[in-house]
Amino acid sequence: MSEPPAARPARGADKPAAPPERRHLFRKLLDLVAPGPDSRDQLMESLADAEHKELIEPESRMMLEGVIRMAGMTAGDVMVPTPHMDLLDISAPYDELLHVVIATGHSRFPVFETRRENVIGILMAKDLLKLQRSPDLNLRTLLRPAVFVPESKALNDVLRDFRSMRNHLAIVIDEFGTTAGLLTIEDVLEEIVGEIEDEFDEKDSESSIYTLADGSQRVAGDAPVAEVNGHFGIALPTDEFDTIGGLVADELGRVPRRGEAVALDGIVFTVLLTRGGAVRWFKATRAADVAPGSGAA
Repeated sequence: MSEPPAARPARGADKPAAPPERRHLFRKLLDLVAPGPDSRDQLMESLADAEHKELIEPESRMMLEGVIRMAGMTAGDVMVPTPHMDLLDISAPYDELLHVVIATGHSRFPVFETRRENVIGILMAKDLLKLQRSPDLNLRTLLRPAVFVPESKALNDVLRDFRSMRNHLAIVIDEFGTTAGLLTIEDVLEEIVGEIEDEFDEKDSESSIYTLADGSQRVAGDAPVAEVNGHFGIALPTDEFDTIGGLVADELGRVPRRGEAVALDGIVFTVLLTRGGAVRWFKATRAADVAPGSGAA
């Protein structure tokens, strides 16, 4: 009787795995042939090249670049500075609180006691309805704990805390423990996804200048300087900067933050909204109509 044929080896069984040293050498050879980006700028260029080759959509590139930029940002880079925060006074009467809530349109408000830097909690705008139904109710019982983060905290860490704690607002403090500003989850997300539609968006209109309810003007950051001159009857220079946002940034020597104001030729331009290192909207008011101490440069 003949011996049975030997079993055939499994596919690939006759090819022993490459030793770790050989795999490491192969990885080095691949890096020499197609090296990866060595810096943030090179990574940005790689994303631009991927978009050019239609490997990713423009919106995807924008969000990826936002994530990369955010990795180098801190809470202090995005926060609303203390002088421009909308706060509620714990000792203010109900009508005054309601007026601030309606005028600003926020859903959450830091509440202070005695001085603005002394934030004692957060009030949800909807909780004011409880005060209306029960005037004798103590406002302190409606306050929610305030979350404090240092000004130097990385922005991606702030976003992680927002998600894990299910919180939407944080009070930013400086190295001395003093309130430096305010930061919302929307501020952080917009560094990644760009502008989130809000009350300033009017998709059906292409104008760069609008009249607000209080008689002031809302001016787009990319509004041509010549258009601003024509609208307000002023003579801002048009030889160096094409847009009002560029002119204001040059006046300050840096990108303006939300709430900051600059006076140019009798017009005070207050930053309403910033996105991606540029001003999206200004509020423009005649200098004579601005109250003293409003922060105009």
